[in-house]
Amino acid sequence: MLQAELARMTPEAMAALNWQWRDWWARSNQIAPKGDWSTWLILAGRGFGKTRSGAEWVREKWRAGAMRFAIVAETAADCRDVLVEGQSGILAISPPAERPIYEPSKRRLTWPNGSIATLYNGTEPDQLRGPEHDAALVDELAKYNYPTETWDNLQFGLRLGVHPQVCVTTTPRPIPIIRALIKDPATRVTRGSTFDNVANLPERFIQTIKDRYEGTRLGRQELFAEVLDDAVGALWTRDSIITGSLPQMQRIVVAIDPSGASGAAEDTADSIGIVAAGKGFDGRFYVIEDATCRMSPSGWARRAVERYRDLSADVIVAERNFGGDMVLAVIKTADRNANVKLVTASRGKAVRAEPIAALYEQKRVTHAAGLEALEDQMCMMTLSGYVGDGSPDRVDALVWALSELQDGSDYTWEGAI
Repeated sequence: MLQAELARMTPEAMAALNWQWRDWWARSNQIAPKGDWSTWLILAGRGFGKTRSGAEWVREKWRAGAMRFAIVAETAADCRDVLVEGQSGILAISPPAERPIYEPSKRRLTWPNGSIATLYNGTEPDQLRGPEHDAALVDELAKYNYPTETWDNLQFGLRLGVHPQVCVTTTPRPIPIIRALIKDPATRVTRGSTFDNVANLPERFIQTIKDRYEGTRLGRQELFAEVLDDAVGALWTRDSIITGSLPQMQRIVVAIDPSGASGAAEDTADSIGIVAAGKGFDGRFYVIEDATCRMSPSGWARRAVERYRDLSADVIVAERNFGGDMVLAVIKTADRNANVKLVTASRGKAVRAEPIAALYEQKRVTHAAGLEALEDQMCMMTLSGYVGDGSPDRVDALVWALSELQDGSDYTWEGAI
């Protein structure tokens, strides 16, 4: 029936079909959902058609009146080569009369009616500080060097128009921002696999990836777009983490994992891991609070001392590898009477974490509620190192805290003078 209808068309009508995405070419899971949403998250395998879906969504938003777009990719080259100039990019899917002008030096696309799209990338999240948009396309968010920072800066700029919206297209990884978007009630999630687009992919390619990856963990992620909660070889799994109520403690520790940015201002400093943990009279270990922050040295020292006081903790344990005497000095400035131990790591992060992970395997540790960010990092720590976003600052502080409570011998310490 379709062939007969195509045979009756004039050459001009046939050519016009190239631009009729929604009516002729798109699958149902490549079309934006109806309803009131802020983020359309396309979690799909490689070859699904994510780039085309995102580019066509931008074109539809432009036709609906959007005037300021943010187009974001993992790198500047990806933004140019895939989202703009690629075979499924914005230029390729736009009919001549609607095609924007691309100015690479300005990182800008300009449509005939004056609408503008500015190009950004996930390696320079500060590019998104300041500019305002009413729509955004974010491609392969799970691969960014700084996914959370990029996303946060984008959100602050989505303040034009009546209802700003974002389309995120990505093959998933179990990083915090992807998990948060899935849980967000303002997100609509579309899922799809590589095999949804089998009609448009080479038969040999399909057979090769099926033979090599179907049934494997990598295939589940890259082909079927499953969000795999635990990394391969993770020291912690979700099942090993118990959440429950907290009893009376016989001892409480506040542990700090300082960063190397000793003189940074609060808005540019690296995250400082601050975790409070205790040992109950029942002999179990309890993780009480994650107070990790991004502050200047005086800021995180005050925060750690506040937790020390409020929890009536016995000691503040702080790693001295970064900052040395500065760590002790800023804590003592916040509270000269605080009991402080400086610890020095003698082995790598993963090796230090192993005996603490063993406590979890033995079901000897209980978490308070609300420690999701810490737990996300824990499940990204493997024997080969940390495979999550950024640095495992929260995990490092957790390890120092529980090591102190367990009287571990993996570090040396010296009391404050």
